Amino acid sequence: MPFDAVLLAGGRARRFGADKPAAALGGRTLLEWAAGAASGASRLIVVGPPRDVLPGAVVVREDPPGAGPVPALRAGLARVRSPWLALLAADLPFLRPGHVARLLDAAGERAGAVLLDDEGREQWLAGCWRAAALRDALTAYTGASLRGLLGPLDPVLVTLPAGTRPAWYDCDTPEDLAAAEHLL
Repeated sequence: MPFDAVLLAGGRARRFGADKPAAALGGRTLLEWAAGAASGASRLIVVGPPRDVLPGAVVVREDPPGAGPVPALRAGLARVRSPWLALLAADLPFLRPGHVARLLDAAGERAGAVLLDDEGREQWLAGCWRAAALRDALTAYTGASLRGLLGPLDPVLVTLPAGTRPAWYDCDTPEDLAAAEHLL
């Protein structure tokens, strides 16, 4: 099914201490790994500062820059053309196109689907959504929490088989990045 991808790559990365999406892992940036997971997208939209690693991507900024995931989603969603979108963090090195396809397929007639981690927690930045449902939800939403925005949409919760490279694994700290390097 046609979909666009919105990669959130503009956070402050306080715990990481540097430009997290630009961090290298296995010869690619974290942003490139996330874009690879969305390789089937009709349009790739990166919300964050311009970087020269993804030719052809549409780059937008949230207002104000670094304001958080809800303003970033608003900025990215404004550029979505497809009826579906993958909403992904830019620090998911083990998410693959098959995982995104599984999320899209699982959503079915619902507003969306979101990945669960190995402890059963929703990973709000690893999901696929109907663009119209997100636009409607954002119309009246004044909060700052993705959980507060997306949870009421009652997404399908998707679990993946256990593996050595968990699709939901994100690199929030330099230690997380080092651990990911060992999993490659």
